[in-house]
Amino acid sequence: MSQTPEIPFGDTVRPTAIADDIALPGPWSKRVVLSSAPGRLADLAEYALGSTGFDRAPWLAVALMCGILAWFALNSAREWILALGSVFALVILAALVWRNRQDRANLRVAVLSVGLTFALGLSAVWFKSEWVGAPAIAKPSFERLNGYVVDVEHLPARDKSRLMLAVREPESDKSRIIRLNTGLLDHQSAVARGAVVRLNARLMPPASPLLPGGYDFARTAWFEGLFATGTVVGEIVVVKPAQSGSSLRGIQRRLSAHVRDEVNGSPGSIAAAFVSGDRGAILETDRTAMRDAGLAHLLAISGLHVSSVIAAAYLITLKLLAAIPPLALRIRTPLVASVFGAGAGIAYTLLTGAQVPTVRSCAAAMLVLIALAIGREALSMRMVACAAGFVMLLWPETVVGPSFQMSFAAVLVIVALHTSPTVKAFLAPREESGLARFMRRCFMLLITGLVIEIALMPIVLFHFHRTGVYGAFANVLAIPLVTFAAMPLIAMALSLDLFGMGAPIWWLAEKSLELLLGIAQYTSGLPGSVKRLPQLDESVVLLFALGGIWIALWSGRTRVWGVLPVVAASAMTIFTPYPDILVGRDGKHAAVRGLDEQLYFLRDTRSTYVTESFAELAPVSGSIVPLANWDQAQCTPEFCSVVVTRSGRRWSLLLARNRIRIEERALAAACDRADIVIADRWLPNSCRPKWIKADRNMLSQTGGIAIYLDDERIRTVADGQGEHGWWVAR
Repeated sequence: MSQTPEIPFGDTVRPTAIADDIALPGPWSKRVVLSSAPGRLADLAEYALGSTGFDRAPWLAVALMCGILAWFALNSAREWILALGSVFALVILAALVWRNRQDRANLRVAVLSVGLTFALGLSAVWFKSEWVGAPAIAKPSFERLNGYVVDVEHLPARDKSRLMLAVREPESDKSRIIRLNTGLLDHQSAVARGAVVRLNARLMPPASPLLPGGYDFARTAWFEGLFATGTVVGEIVVVKPAQSGSSLRGIQRRLSAHVRDEVNGSPGSIAAAFVSGDRGAILETDRTAMRDAGLAHLLAISGLHVSSVIAAAYLITLKLLAAIPPLALRIRTPLVASVFGAGAGIAYTLLTGAQVPTVRSCAAAMLVLIALAIGREALSMRMVACAAGFVMLLWPETVVGPSFQMSFAAVLVIVALHTSPTVKAFLAPREESGLARFMRRCFMLLITGLVIEIALMPIVLFHFHRTGVYGAFANVLAIPLVTFAAMPLIAMALSLDLFGMGAPIWWLAEKSLELLLGIAQYTSGLPGSVKRLPQLDESVVLLFALGGIWIALWSGRTRVWGVLPVVAASAMTIFTPYPDILVGRDGKHAAVRGLDEQLYFLRDTRSTYVTESFAELAPVSGSIVPLANWDQAQCTPEFCSVVVTRSGRRWSLLLARNRIRIEERALAAACDRADIVIADRWLPNSCRPKWIKADRNMLSQTGGIAIYLDDERIRTVADGQGEHGWWVAR
């Protein structure tokens, strides 16, 4: 068959119209027409995959991510096996049908590689779940434990410490990991990593989300191998002290304490976080201000911090070698500088605790250093894809978490933006004054921050239900401040402390961090600085992700098609409904959202976690008040009766305030008059409301629920949990 002629089209080349009669390979001698839509789509894909400007590696990373997400989205082992079988069937079909079609060689390879990569992602997360997953205890209990201290985390801001304890199961040789909270321990306490202790503890299963869209600690605990969480009761007896010696964890703690001794107050806590990754001393008010200002990423050791350390080591080494001509002429200075930069990055990663985000950033930085050492382009989509693939294979569970999504979305935006021809032309060297060059760089930094904020906003809203509006402008000031002032000053002060001369530099570092906090507090205090939205549907976030990935990975006019899903998702976000009634997982806590933008709580609670969770998922701009104080509620010691009007319809609610038993006939009569009944106990079968009976029996199956009266639908925690181990264990 003769090859299809090509004609120029803009800045690319595309095939002309497909021939109407193409001979099929194999025993088929009949000629058929392939001008249908599937045939045209196949030729479009074949052209894209065969073009020289198409990079396959990022799409393989997307396929790997889709396989992992499919495992979380599907409900049972039967569905996982069915998905794997379908993918393998498609791969085999592509290999057989197109095995003799040279014009479909690229498409055949694409189907094979994408399909197998998808299967690899699904299999990787399934394997890890089976390997590390720990079924939780069935119910709360009180136990006396003898265990090995795996780790100790000090949280001065919360006035407590957290122990990770390995306890041997009595009927087997296996050990189980338990996380326990206790009073604040001294850094010099004998309760340290490696010690054997005896204690009494009140244990609880790892908590599932309180409400739909809430944080799923049970899932996190499953992949961390946590059997239970709890609180230490009484004294901790050290049976065997930790072995003496300088562990990396001990160095980290001593370094953190030294920094806090040199820098007082909140700046000292942030400086300690930069140096050692220890964020336990940062006050909650400072965390909130940094989060609402869009600067929370500066408190977590991630790409910015790791890249700053590596860049400093790389540049210092490069300049020192260049200052010695005999060495500079005889060795490859970029290679040596890359080795020193890699060493500094790895040491900093280990020193700060080697958390998953830090390891992820370090891995990406290593790829950049390798590219610099061999003279390749440092910023590329292939580098991002390799780093993402490395993380997804080792920690596949992080794909559904905000840390992975936000960090790689930000890197994707930076690479896509700065490798585009327009930006390259804008930043290209030219004859101009230093001031003009500086202003051009600042403008590009602002644009980059703005685009990153726009890209991250759907992820932030999905996970945290609130986002800072002025984050891009705050980051324009905060990122250079941290990168070029705070972190270099801290590093210089630590170096001078070896000679006892670091005090003046510590003072400068303190002032720079005070300025950082000032930026956060001013930005978060501006009118309208925080935008709250209710829980977004998963389909909305997937549309945003599809559009964003399409825009980032394609080039030319093809990327314009990515705007369509982004526009559709934006419209869906604007019209996201607000829940009218929220019920916690045990029915004890419930709230009704009033038309006056206030949240009316059924019970008073001292738990800030409960009130903040309800306020975030409602969400409301007004205050939180007791339901009994609402003029639309009539409350007795046993029940509250509320009438809520939505879209012209009146809804009658009956909410139990306690577990006091009442006469069954009276309860049945009250249930008959109600549309919705909510209780934290089992209600008899005679209680039959017109729509929903959210009692202990129902909530034990669904978890927390959100009720939408206008749409007459409910959303539950159980939606999408399926038969995953962390939910079955519940």
